[in-house]
Amino acid sequence: MEMEKRRVGFVTGGVLMGLVLSSLDQTIVSTAMPTITKELGGLSLYSWVFAIYMLTSTTSMPIYGKMADLFGPRKMYLIGLFLFLVGSLLCGMANSMAGLIAARGVQGLGAGALMPVAFIIVGELYPPERRGKFQGLFGAVFAMTSILGPSLGGILVEYLPWGWIFFINLPIGIAAFLIIALAFRDQRHYDKKPVIDWYGATSLSAAIILILLSLVMEGREYKFGLGGAGIFLLGLFIWIETKAKEPLLPLSLFRIPAIGYGNLVGFFVSAALFGAIAYTPLFVQGVRGASPSEAGFLLVPLMLSAAISSTVGGRWMEKASFRAILIPSLLIMATGFFLLSTMDGETTNTQLVSYMFVTGLGMGAIYPALGTAAHSAVKPQDRGVAMSTSQLFRSIGGTIGISVFGTIVEWRTQAGMVFSEALHGVFVTGLILIGVSLIASILLGNTRLLDKEPRHSHTSNSGVPKQ
Repeated sequence: MEMEKRRVGFVTGGVLMGLVLSSLDQTIVSTAMPTITKELGGLSLYSWVFAIYMLTSTTSMPIYGKMADLFGPRKMYLIGLFLFLVGSLLCGMANSMAGLIAARGVQGLGAGALMPVAFIIVGELYPPERRGKFQGLFGAVFAMTSILGPSLGGILVEYLPWGWIFFINLPIGIAAFLIIALAFRDQRHYDKKPVIDWYGATSLSAAIILILLSLVMEGREYKFGLGGAGIFLLGLFIWIETKAKEPLLPLSLFRIPAIGYGNLVGFFVSAALFGAIAYTPLFVQGVRGASPSEAGFLLVPLMLSAAISSTVGGRWMEKASFRAILIPSLLIMATGFFLLSTMDGETTNTQLVSYMFVTGLGMGAIYPALGTAAHSAVKPQDRGVAMSTSQLFRSIGGTIGISVFGTIVEWRTQAGMVFSEALHGVFVTGLILIGVSLIASILLGNTRLLDKEPRHSHTSNSGVPKQ
């Protein structure tokens, strides 16, 4: 019994290490990119270092999720982690911007597995009454690494060659790989020969790539052309899924409120939140004249309060419905966005810090609640699809949000508005998006964490009896 508990603890630690890699990489690279560009050149390719990672990680998420259901989360997590580490090694060794972009693509292919499959593994290890706590813990880790990432990136490129922002992934990732490989075993049997929906995987991947490219490419003709083709392929994918024997993404899952409405909440919240994270530092630098490092530090209150509410929200899931967590969280987040929308040249740093703190206090419990709701709403054989779809909607929502907000700022500045007034439209639009999320969360119903598997009869999939 003690050995089994220790094994579960090791696996949890390994998964947390993988989560640190995934979340840290999203922030550490941005701080180092000016230094990298100065050494490698290729300024015109600057944005593609981020775009290729986003494209490959987002596109691979639903495929990893389905493959985890067919072949087991252990195999898919190890494959994803291996690709991420190979990509990190190649990134650190790159001697040209083109080489760095190619390596980032490999890294993103691996990153697509790290977060969604990690949550599947947690579901294998812990019963429903303990999953909420660990979702909250994961949310807190994600928030804290988001704080540390920019500072760590700055320190590394100041005192070491820039390749170390990628090499730092290797000792952590190798340790996580060995722990998962040795300590974790899939508990379900995968005896039947899996049927892979290649047509669905191809059409969905192409649709996601084209839609995301339409958001990052310059030139209106590219945006409309790529976006239109992506929407057409998305429609084709939906038709393929209605005919597939083993669909990549069973459309029936969207009839489950926790999946259908939960994904809508995640999509619109991410669209609003990513805009706040992207444009608040821009406001501080463009309107207040702060340095980039000062602007980065002003995001710390957002992440700190998010870590607090994520932990508290995870514990509250044992007692309340997901809707009872989401509604007050969204209302607090909406209050934060309203405060952010009042910013102007006279706004003090103290006011801005308090606005960010309120916004983070609202956002912290949202993602853990959505992830746990999706995980708990489906049978074990569909958990991979449910979790990866939840991550997919958030990722695309955030990307679309940044693109839309950029367009809003451009239109308003071209209309003759000063920069602070132009940014006002970003936070007002974000407030509207949070309102849409609030409506979707109301429609979520009274779903609870412990509805599916009663506490008194549960034994975890890992074979560890629960107290």
